[in-house]
Amino acid sequence: MDKQAFQQKILIWYENNKRDLPWRKTINPYHIMVSEIMLQQTQVDRVIPKYEAFLKAFPTIQNLAEAPTSQVLELWSGLGYNSRAIRLQEAAKVICKRYEGQVPKNRDALMNLPGIGPYTSNAILSFAHNLSFPCIDTNIRRIILHELKLSESTSQEKLYVLAESLIPENRSRDWHNALMDYGSSILTARKTGIKSLTTQSKFLHSRRWYRGQILKMLVKEKETTVQKIAQQLEKSSAEIEDILEELVKAKLVSVEQERITLP
Repeated sequence: MDKQAFQQKILIWYENNKRDLPWRKTINPYHIMVSEIMLQQTQVDRVIPKYEAFLKAFPTIQNLAEAPTSQVLELWSGLGYNSRAIRLQEAAKVICKRYEGQVPKNRDALMNLPGIGPYTSNAILSFAHNLSFPCIDTNIRRIILHELKLSESTSQEKLYVLAESLIPENRSRDWHNALMDYGSSILTARKTGIKSLTTQSKFLHSRRWYRGQILKMLVKEKETTVQKIAQQLEKSSAEIEDILEELVKAKLVSVEQERITLP
C-alpha cells in the first residue's frame, strides 16, 4: 500500500465530510478526557447533549473534583455504565491533588489515573496535544484491516505498530478524527463484513440494566428502600440487596440502615 496516497485519500475526504462535534472544537485536555470517557461504549448522538451539560455544570476539573458525587451521577444519568462517572471524578481529584489541576501530558501518568486505560490515554494525547499515539477504536481497526488486507485475527500488538506508522507527521488529531468518520460512514461493518472485537451482551433485564434502573430511581426520588425497589422492578428483596452490594462497592449508592441514596 502507498502510505502517502492512503493518508491523502482519508484526509481529503475528511476535509469535505467531517462531522461537527463539540469536543473537536477544543484542545482542552480536561474537556477531551470527559468526552473520551463518555464515548466509551456510548453512541455519539447520546453523548453530545450530556457532554455539553456536564461541562456547563463542571467547567473546570476543580469543579468536578469538588462536586457532590450525587450531582455527577445525576448529570451522567442516561449514558449508562455509571461507574465511569465515579472513576472520572476520582481521576479529577487525583489530578487536582497530584498535578495541580493539570491533566498530565505523560502516557504512564495518564494510565495510572482511575478509569484511564491505554486507549483513553492515547486519545487524550492525540486529540488534546496532537501527539502521534495511535487510537484504535472499532472504526480504525476495521479500516486498517480492510485497507491492508489483513486477517481479522491480526493481533492488537501488530495493529498498534501499523496504526502508529500510518499517522501523518504533526497531524495526529486530524488523522484520527478522519479515520473515525471514514469508518463510521464509508468503510462500515456492513460494507466490509469485518466484525467488532466484542459485542455487548443482552442488556434488557441484565444485572447492568437493573443497576441502571435503581440509579434512575435515585436520581428522580433522591432516596428509596429495598422494598420499594423490589416492588417497582418486580424482583425479590434478596435479589435487590445483592445488586445493591455491587452498587455500594462501585461507590454508586450509599446504604444506611434502610435508607438508600446516591453518595
